[in-house]
Amino acid sequence: MPYSGYAYALGVPSQKTDDFLYALGCCLKHLGGVPQVVVPDNLKAAVIKADRYEPVLNRVMEDVANHYSFAVLPARPVRPKDKPTVERTVQLIYQRVYAKLRNQVFFSLAELNAAISQTVTALNQTRMQQHSYSRQEKYLAEEKACLKPLPGSGFEIKYYADLTVMANNCIYLARDKQYYSVPFQYIGNKVQIIYTRTLVRIYKGGACIATHQRATGAGYTTAVEHFASTHQHHMRRSPAYYIGKAHEKSASLTRLIERIFEVEKIPELAFRNCDALLSLQRKTDPLVFEKSCRIAYDNDLMSYKRLEAIITQCALLDAQNQMAIPFPKHGNIRGKDYYQ
Repeated sequence: MPYSGYAYALGVPSQKTDDFLYALGCCLKHLGGVPQVVVPDNLKAAVIKADRYEPVLNRVMEDVANHYSFAVLPARPVRPKDKPTVERTVQLIYQRVYAKLRNQVFFSLAELNAAISQTVTALNQTRMQQHSYSRQEKYLAEEKACLKPLPGSGFEIKYYADLTVMANNCIYLARDKQYYSVPFQYIGNKVQIIYTRTLVRIYKGGACIATHQRATGAGYTTAVEHFASTHQHHMRRSPAYYIGKAHEKSASLTRLIERIFEVEKIPELAFRNCDALLSLQRKTDPLVFEKSCRIAYDNDLMSYKRLEAIITQCALLDAQNQMAIPFPKHGNIRGKDYYQ
């Protein structure tokens, strides 16, 4: 803080945007208020393009500034005079915090930050050489009252993506390996995804059309009302469409796809799996495919990956059976030589 010289320091794993903004949030919480202006250096975590007159801020940094209601005025490049108090405080942190801890061994970041907090508190409470008060006393007496109150909730970093709604009523968020459902009217449309640590919001034309709790790990997060089948609308792709396509190819595949739609309560979620099974049928020997479908049906293994694995095993066993030649009952010929 430039008026009192009150300091705050925190150890983080990196200078990436997430870590930088986490540290900034912790700093404001520690101060107990929000300043009118924040003056950062031109690190990439906050500033995309440094410029003396019109610097370009990182989009996430803009979100933080809007959330806490402060202005961001990056220092001019190669101009330490824009924030001399900060530069002096950085020097003090190295001399009175880092220097005291440099020979100690810490086994976690939390342990390191506990030591940093204790040492920085001592720095803030020490009387300054040319004044009769400490940095903390001056901050509490004259500077803290000038801060704006903190918002009611902490800031959550927002991430952005532009994706197309697929035929199964979902968008696929690759970062989470998760499908999120979208109302069926938007199939084929490009939508904007804004997601935080806890929520996924889907927008079209500036309006929020779907909201989901964020999930991780491969799977589906859906709302039943998003799907056409719940509104009695008929699409080109339907259970009847896939069962008819399977009936043209294979009796065993027909039974398997019928079973898939019996188990899946939301038919649209099975469409991609059915597409994959039809594609697999085109690329597989008919006899091996029929046998594999029967095994999959009998054991309730209905996913593309499971059927593909069964086909591989069946093809391997068939190949081994065709190559198998009985060894002679008499003679000294070794098995390897006999096969050769």
